Amino acid sequence: MTVTDSVPLAALAALLADPTRARFCLALLDGRAWTAGELARSAGVAASTAGEHLSRLVTGGLLTEERQGRHRYLRLADARVAQLVEDLAAHAGGESRPVTLRASAAARAMAEARTCYDHLAGRLGVAVTDALTARGLLRQDAGFALSEEGLEWFATRLAVPLPAPGRRPLARPCLDWTERRHHLAGAAGAVLCSALLERGWVVRIGSGRALRVTGGGRRALAELLGLDTGADAGADADPGRARAMSA
Repeated sequence: MTVTDSVPLAALAALLADPTRARFCLALLDGRAWTAGELARSAGVAASTAGEHLSRLVTGGLLTEERQGRHRYLRLADARVAQLVEDLAAHAGGESRPVTLRASAAARAMAEARTCYDHLAGRLGVAVTDALTARGLLRQDAGFALSEEGLEWFATRLAVPLPAPGRRPLARPCLDWTERRHHLAGAAGAVLCSALLERGWVVRIGSGRALRVTGGGRRALAELLGLDTGADAGADADPGRARAMSA
């Protein structure tokens, strides 16, 4: 790599070196569009400060924006940016240690089950990946790849179509920053996460990335993958805690 080649890398690193901009990118890992005001409140900064940081992230190609009326909506530019942010979080050791009971509860929920852009992460994401691998549906011995049985499982058991081959890989590993192991990402990971959300097998806790496995979800995951979520992986065994987390 020449000095000239290193300039774009240095510029990208500088974008994510600021704590406020890093918080914005971590929040946007839920895969949804946020308003500038929502991001400002999530990071605890003034709207004017947020606007300046967001403009830099858009100009740098990490975020895209869309204006609707007086609102400015922002999201991560694509799955590759999401992968970069998640990988950096994993190498950095995740988020800072929570200092309040509420923050600690939120951190536990995030560790149990959450979205990572458009796929499952946390203990649930890793458990699903392990179950797919144990059943021979996903191969990890030579990189992440769905087996013929895996393709059939998506088509008949999960009953959702997988996209035609394109620029985005069907399956790829994503390093989980809380579990320190890989979970399933790529087009197949996105299809799986979308199916679980649409069928109400997992639901979002509040407005963040944390997920809760519903009773129907526990039964479905047990039937489809032999997975026993029990009270783990964000399962809804404790409705009181779920209500507290949503507050």
